[in-house]
Amino acid sequence: MRLTRRKFIQSILGAGAAAGLPALTACSGSSKAGTASPATLAARQFAASSAPTFPKGFFWGTATAAYQIEGAWNEDGKGESIWDRFTHTPGKIKNGDTGDVACDSYHRWREDIALMRAMNLNSYRFSISWPRIQPSGSGAPNYKGLDYYSRLVDALLEAHIRPLVTLYHWDLPQALEDAGGWTNRDAAERFADYAQLVAHGLGDRVSDWVLLNEPAAFVDLGHLEGTHAPGRKSLLDFLRATHVVNLAQGAGFRALKAVRTSARVGSAFSMSPCEPATNSEADKLAAERAHAMTNTWFLDPALRGRYPEALTFLPETAMRIKPGDMEKIRAPLDFIGINLYYRAIVSAPSAMERVANTQEWLFPAKMHSGLQGSKTDFGWEVWPKALYDMVLRVTRDYNRPVIEITESGCSYNDGPDETGVVHDSRRIAYHREYLAALAQSIADGADVRGYHAWSLLDNFEWAEGFTQRFGLTYVDFKTLQRTIKDSGRWYAKVAAENRVAPA
Repeated sequence: MRLTRRKFIQSILGAGAAAGLPALTACSGSSKAGTASPATLAARQFAASSAPTFPKGFFWGTATAAYQIEGAWNEDGKGESIWDRFTHTPGKIKNGDTGDVACDSYHRWREDIALMRAMNLNSYRFSISWPRIQPSGSGAPNYKGLDYYSRLVDALLEAHIRPLVTLYHWDLPQALEDAGGWTNRDAAERFADYAQLVAHGLGDRVSDWVLLNEPAAFVDLGHLEGTHAPGRKSLLDFLRATHVVNLAQGAGFRALKAVRTSARVGSAFSMSPCEPATNSEADKLAAERAHAMTNTWFLDPALRGRYPEALTFLPETAMRIKPGDMEKIRAPLDFIGINLYYRAIVSAPSAMERVANTQEWLFPAKMHSGLQGSKTDFGWEVWPKALYDMVLRVTRDYNRPVIEITESGCSYNDGPDETGVVHDSRRIAYHREYLAALAQSIADGADVRGYHAWSLLDNFEWAEGFTQRFGLTYVDFKTLQRTIKDSGRWYAKVAAENRVAPA
């Protein structure tokens, strides 16, 4: 899920879940929904529609990530990932939690498919663990790992659920990190080789692929902030990893298409509409810079072969951009995946702040979370208009591309009552309002093909460990028993009817 910039873009949120503006991510929040202000009610205008409907054939799904749910971290030939190493390092994760077992989906995947069937889903976005396929990040495939995903794909198809496969959701093989990781240009070719192996193994049954999940998040949090694996804290590493990851996106796209020309290939980008704090020209310029860094830093290279104007200048030498690279980073994506949770408010730093801080000089934009909407238990503002605004901006700026909402969701830590039922009405309200906003964006011209709630299961939420629950299904992390929440049952009705019934 999502997580994105902190020091580099001056956010005040926290790191979290496969979710968030990541370090533009959790702001100090309350554990209870706040009182709705008039502005909040205005943002929820989309919920006023009697029963927004969706196009025929719309994909209703959920999303997960391998490290967050699979467990079996060292079984059947799987190699060590950067998240295995990071979580096993004391002090990195809340409560010392790890994904060693997580939801044990490596062994319980049949139960998880049964949950999807009970929710009437017709799409499942999951990721493949790279070190489960290539333990050392290169060479021949580990067939036990490939067989696991092959069985999962077959079972999904038998259940009439589309497999939407993410190739990279943050679990780089540790052996590649030891060789420089995403700051080493060789990683781009290693990723292309891995993509080709998976395409050969699953491409006869999988038609829809996501290359990378939230490159802005894993490059920032892992290389500048240090709050996520591999834990680096270097502006230079951030800049170099940016370019290598863009090279990998282009190389991976070509590798997949070389094996399956008919494959639909996209990437999932963490996005948040960036609103100027005031109507001043300085804040408006800062908001556009923030938009470029937050939303298009990895999208413009793919679709336009260039970096957007986010920084005061492009540090080509520091990024190690070579002649011919801007053609290599091109990838005419078949669809754009949007992971969205909230908006960002942006202001321009003062002249003194820019002089005193190198990063604010290079990136003159201060990003904050919105304060008008209610807050999730993770402290993120609930602002459904953010989804509407972001979808329409992408639609306008990129000539009405095909869009899939590859993630959206909320953390509320409601547990079972005395009868074992999980009443999570706030999560239902969140999805109802965001889906109403999405329906309006479609009515206003966006070509949106699917919505994937984060997440199918309560799971391991990166630096937050098991302290935040985003699932439509409650997971008892001691027994691993799964219980569909009220929100999961509500979502099942939405998927069955292809519409959002009024509250």
